Amino acid sequence: MIQPTVTKVLVIGYVWPEPRSSAASGHVMQILDTFVQQGWDITFSSPASPGAHKADLGALGIREVSIELNNSSFDMFISELRPDIVLFDQFMMEEQFGWRVEKCCPDALRVLETSDLQSLRHARHQRLKERLKVSADQDDFSVLFAPALREEFELMATTDLAKREVAALYRCDLNLMISEVEIELLVKQFGLPRELLHWCPLMVELPTTEPKAFEARAHFLSIGNFRHAPNWDAVLWMKSTIWPLIRQQLPDAQLHIYGAYTPPKAMALHNAAQGFHIMNWAEDALQVMSAARVCLAPLRFGAGIKGKLVDAMLCGTPSVTTPIGAEGMHDEEPWPGAITRSAVQLADAAVRLYRCPADWQAAHLAGAALLGKRYQRATHAPALIEKLRDCQKHLHERRTRNFIGSMLRHHAHKSTQYMAQWIEAKNRDTQPTRNA
Repeated sequence: MIQPTVTKVLVIGYVWPEPRSSAASGHVMQILDTFVQQGWDITFSSPASPGAHKADLGALGIREVSIELNNSSFDMFISELRPDIVLFDQFMMEEQFGWRVEKCCPDALRVLETSDLQSLRHARHQRLKERLKVSADQDDFSVLFAPALREEFELMATTDLAKREVAALYRCDLNLMISEVEIELLVKQFGLPRELLHWCPLMVELPTTEPKAFEARAHFLSIGNFRHAPNWDAVLWMKSTIWPLIRQQLPDAQLHIYGAYTPPKAMALHNAAQGFHIMNWAEDALQVMSAARVCLAPLRFGAGIKGKLVDAMLCGTPSVTTPIGAEGMHDEEPWPGAITRSAVQLADAAVRLYRCPADWQAAHLAGAALLGKRYQRATHAPALIEKLRDCQKHLHERRTRNFIGSMLRHHAHKSTQYMAQWIEAKNRDTQPTRNA
């Protein structure tokens, strides 16, 4: 009896996953778990050093392998492994290792996990910086939240980061997109074929227990990795403008801010007298979210969808955010809290939810409904596996249709191969011979 072959997957990670530190790592772990449930043979590799909160991949049966940049030993490693699927975690890993995958395993399905469009996040950050240069007003940031997709494209199109990122998307056979808004931006403005993009948002199990009631909760909460620039900017906006407005209406209010890798500059903002508490890293993000009455996420720039806001829904905690924070997260469904465009609006909405049990309960229920409609693991995990299998089955046809991707892979292979040879030769104090 012929035994069915087991699908081999190689993941090349920008970092080792830390699901309790960032939503991006959480999403990677959800994808890995989906593969584990299929019984696939999974190897996770990364050139990064393990972080303080690294997940125990070995406990899931996932092999861990450290790799190096610009080192031909990777060629031997991947040639011996012979993966059926190679998943790049963030486009920089495709840039660094994609040409080696092309050389050693050309028939492997190449998949890119984007997390978010980094070029979109960067362009929006630049727009915020320009806005802050021309106006000292810290209240109304509507201008940041108004642009149509065409305006976002024009902001991104001239940047090197966008050119690099979109090229990587073309070179892959499938790209996992966490936000439908970003899919529309790529298809309608950048011209990417829709078949290269697959919507794969955060995938969660629905809660089986009733969250804490309004009366059992206290305090405001904000959470997010301090290394992520949008989170740090949100903390600064809360400190300078939003939190003083909330304290004017609720003099005894307390704000607890949690985040991994808390830098000294963040700890310097701690002020117990003002009710502004920097709490460092949360051992269990869902536990602290469940105890809070309102989640604050005043994001002035960013991309993708926000794990903290999905966590808020899981815990039944209403959230107050901006159009950037809610982008791509709720389609036309009611938001479980409030979406605001200014510091005054955000403070007023937060205070209303904190004070009013009826408004709080309505937001609480909206969160549960939104989870069920858009973020169920039971829906998205099977869809992901089905899409990957279909891509494997029709890989030749897909690559033939994606001529731009094939062309970019060809040139990336040649130019990066030469550069890698040059680097390795330089390390040996010899000069390589360039092959035509």
